[in-house]
Amino acid sequence: MGPPGAGKGTQGELLARHMGVPRLSTGEMLREARANRTELGRRAQAYMELGDLVPDEVVLGLVAEALDGPRSPAGFILDGFPRTIAQAEGLSEILQERSTPLDGVIFLEVPEEELVRRLTGRSANESRSDDSPETVHRRLQVYQAETEPVIRWYADHDVRLIEADGVGSIEEIQIGLRRLLDS
Repeated sequence: MGPPGAGKGTQGELLARHMGVPRLSTGEMLREARANRTELGRRAQAYMELGDLVPDEVVLGLVAEALDGPRSPAGFILDGFPRTIAQAEGLSEILQERSTPLDGVIFLEVPEEELVRRLTGRSANESRSDDSPETVHRRLQVYQAETEPVIRWYADHDVRLIEADGVGSIEEIQIGLRRLLDS
């Protein structure tokens, strides 16, 4: 977990490869469900076309489907999920139903000025429509209001919270993550 621009996708992918487990990204799940025109994909499409957030029950449905698919006995990494307390509670229920423990939550900490620099400084081939300075600040405000409380929720529910420094080169951050996980 971490704010927009913290490197969740990059670090999650590297960590998943290192550990030999799948990385489950809700963004990728949404795109795949839409492309495959699944029931959940069609429901998500309607919200996305309006520019609305996809409801928690749709996102949780996608996560449940992913966890019911082929899995590694070593586990999985969820990338940037859950984003709300409702999603954290739903994930907890999904994992309990499958007798799958949540080993921990990794939180990538990055100062806001670094996040803004990263997000507004993407090159043309990486740029997204939500990378303007105004939109970046809005995304960070939404993150602070909706996702930061999830970190506290996990701490209150005795889930191992691993706080990692998200500043440095990709390799430096990955080495730090692996050290934290090994300790």
